[in-house]
Amino acid sequence: MRSALEALRERTLMSARQIDRIIARLAHQILEPDDAQEGVVLIGIRRGGEQLSRRLAAKMEEISGARPGLGFLNINLYRDDDVAKAIPESDIPEDLSGRVVVVVDDVLFTGRTVRSALDAVTDLGRPRVIRLAVLVDRGLRELPVQGDYVGRVIPTSRREHIDVHLSKVYSEHDRVIIRSEADDGA
Repeated sequence: MRSALEALRERTLMSARQIDRIIARLAHQILEPDDAQEGVVLIGIRRGGEQLSRRLAAKMEEISGARPGLGFLNINLYRDDDVAKAIPESDIPEDLSGRVVVVVDDVLFTGRTVRSALDAVTDLGRPRVIRLAVLVDRGLRELPVQGDYVGRVIPTSRREHIDVHLSKVYSEHDRVIIRSEADDGA
């Protein structure tokens, strides 16, 4: 059981219904450009972008009647930091050359994850265009990376963390929370 102090340092930023509405808006935005009619491939960055890319693909199919290509990307080999996690290998089921690729992640922060994803995608082929879709842009960029499709901008400090809890399909348990680190004097 969590203490009252832990609960005070954590709050919900988005409910399941809010997330579902944002996913619908993002799907419409991705489908809107003329080049999207030629076929889009969504590439979810493993872990955070996996569920979001699945949900976006399903919503895009619901809207347009055509399911976009869908793949998942393990960027561990492309990272420039010491963050290495045990995650499944990449699963890119089609050639990306000449395609409209939308890289999908749950949270955009420093830009380093996206930079790694761009390197990985270009190693898999030469897409016609690469765009970025994120559920949350929390700011504090270290690299010049911006989302093309952004669900919500939530300015944060470095002492805060955004956690996205997202299921493969809509669930009342889906949510986005912000956690604050304890002050040294707490």
